[in-house]
Amino acid sequence: MLAQQPTFWHPLGLSFAVAAAATGLSLLVGVPIAALLSRKRFWGRDLVDAVVCLPLVLPPTVLGYYLLILLARSSPLGHLFEAIFGMPLTFTPAGAVVAAMVHALPFIIKAGRAALEGVDPLLLRAAASLGAGELRSLWTVTLPQCRRALLAATLLAFARALGDFGVTLMVAGDIPGYTQTAALAIYDAVEGGHDRVALGYVAVLSVLSLAVMYIGNKLTPAAHER
Repeated sequence: MLAQQPTFWHPLGLSFAVAAAATGLSLLVGVPIAALLSRKRFWGRDLVDAVVCLPLVLPPTVLGYYLLILLARSSPLGHLFEAIFGMPLTFTPAGAVVAAMVHALPFIIKAGRAALEGVDPLLLRAAASLGAGELRSLWTVTLPQCRRALLAATLLAFARALGDFGVTLMVAGDIPGYTQTAALAIYDAVEGGHDRVALGYVAVLSVLSLAVMYIGNKLTPAAHER
């Protein structure tokens, strides 16, 4: 049921929830892809890397259109989701999560691949000599070695998901009290002449983004100095 009179804090709360869920999903999907791209040599690897990182360069409306077609109720994925959860994926908060995840995923993959490729091969050979398989060495050696870089990438992915506008608008819509995130609320407030409301959202998102960048910058040098 849609909220009739959403408060000032509802879009912010929804934004945080969507960004947190999208970042978690990005880690679950992005880290294995980053590990695959960094540790395996296979035909078409560069093409796979280009495809999964395409959201970095595609216009948000183009990316949103692709997702809208892919996740529509008439599509196989959209039909499967509705059959399982009893609700459509598009124009719902779940759609906002997917939109934010797709926009944030390349940050995890790019930074994760760079961090994984930077791990000292001697450590991996030592782990292999002790009987550790690829999966075990990934969890016990590789990921702990690049945890700071991955954490910095996670923060950037969260900030990216938090501020997503175009993809979320296309996939989830701008429904006050239901799918309206803070970024969408800013646009509506400006369009409606509610400058103080828009300034409030802008201030909160700006402070949070600055904090994320500061923490990320503190983590990244530490990763390079090891």
